[in-house]
Amino acid sequence: MKEELLKMIKKEAFFKKRITLSSGKISNYYIDIRRVSLTSKGLYLISHLIWDMIKKDNPTAIGGPTLGADPIIGGICLLASVKKRSIKGFIVRKKPKAHGHQNLIEGKKLTSKDKAVIIDDVTTTGSSLINAYLALKKYKIPVIKAISVVDRDEGAKEAFQKLRCPFASIFTKKDFI
Repeated sequence: MKEELLKMIKKEAFFKKRITLSSGKISNYYIDIRRVSLTSKGLYLISHLIWDMIKKDNPTAIGGPTLGADPIIGGICLLASVKKRSIKGFIVRKKPKAHGHQNLIEGKKLTSKDKAVIIDDVTTTGSSLINAYLALKKYKIPVIKAISVVDRDEGAKEAFQKLRCPFASIFTKKDFI
């Protein structure tokens, strides 16, 4: 499954070109996981691989920063249901919505009794995923693990070590470069 996903990402979502990343860093390559996670086969593979990484942790919630985590959250929630497990999905906004309930965290209400896993499609410094982590901590929601489909090996892992939060990824930079 992992090799199949890697081939798919390399074919559909990996680009060698100079680009500015969301972290502000300049890179000579770009990985657009949404080109894979927004396909049925890609979402199937990503969801199963992440499920295998978290199932023993018995999380009660899974979510992450919008937009990269959105399809993956849905895929894992669906897979959990197929596996006869219950898991809440949530999305963390960059800032609270300006209308309605003005939520920062969208989805079924989380509590301090939940065990949350946070996910993202690609991490560089990990800033988006860290912001999701901090949003959950603000509401006293325990985060038991952070996962990225691809970690570019530019500081995300070390940042989560400082937070004392386990961090893992399906792939790293060395799988592509």
